[in-house]
Amino acid sequence: MVELLTDAEFDMFRKVIYDKSGITFSATNRSILDSRLKEKLREKNLATVKDYYDLVMRDEGEMRIMLDSVTTNLTRFFRNQPHFDALVNYVIPKVIEEKKKKGDTTIKIWSAGCSTGEEPYTIAMILKDILPPQYKFQIVASDISLKSLMVGQQGFYPESRIQGIPQKYLDRFFTKNEKGYQVNSELMSTIKFDYHNLSNDSGIRNLDIVFCRNVLIYFDEVAQKACIDRFWDSMGQKSYLFIGHSESLFGMDTKFEFLKTEWACLYQKNI
Repeated sequence: MVELLTDAEFDMFRKVIYDKSGITFSATNRSILDSRLKEKLREKNLATVKDYYDLVMRDEGEMRIMLDSVTTNLTRFFRNQPHFDALVNYVIPKVIEEKKKKGDTTIKIWSAGCSTGEEPYTIAMILKDILPPQYKFQIVASDISLKSLMVGQQGFYPESRIQGIPQKYLDRFFTKNEKGYQVNSELMSTIKFDYHNLSNDSGIRNLDIVFCRNVLIYFDEVAQKACIDRFWDSMGQKSYLFIGHSESLFGMDTKFEFLKTEWACLYQKNI
């Protein structure tokens, strides 16, 4: 029987996970790390936690797999509806207003920490529905979990996962079969799924909208600040940032302005 992590082993893994991803493990979520590492020992037929630590330190591929295994991927279509109401009623009209001034017709969006793809597909359905025909959009959807990205790329969801999608969107953007629902190619073509670790610069620039919801809660203050600064660098003028409803930039030294709309609160790069 594999023993629980010792304090020294917990600190060892906690440090490397933090250094590589910015994700913070504390006493309150130590049991998650413990159970995921025990699974890895069984999978790899390794005798000790130190054996697995040595493996991830010398094998970058295994490091990615380990980081994937310790992340939590909870999501659903149209999660936190007020954010999408603010997107439709406030953000998109403002973005289009700015685009007209520049003669630009492409809206660039990043769904950071996209998990299995429900968020970027939700955004894509909304924009397909409401954008004037002369405007197009591009969505980059990224995550640290390769398994989750594969689900998003395949665009197939069992019936239990499509709850919350309005019927008009199901009819327009999905094909039903005996096993579930397949996103159609028209919608899939608007999204590029890509592996990205938020502790690194994405290289993306001039974004109009960034969604990064329920991700910062896994970071400590230092990692949160670094992540938010990288978002600032990736965003264009008069752009908008959505974070989770339980997350906040209050007390953080950031250039973003807090924006309270009739529908939801978000942040703006107001230059």
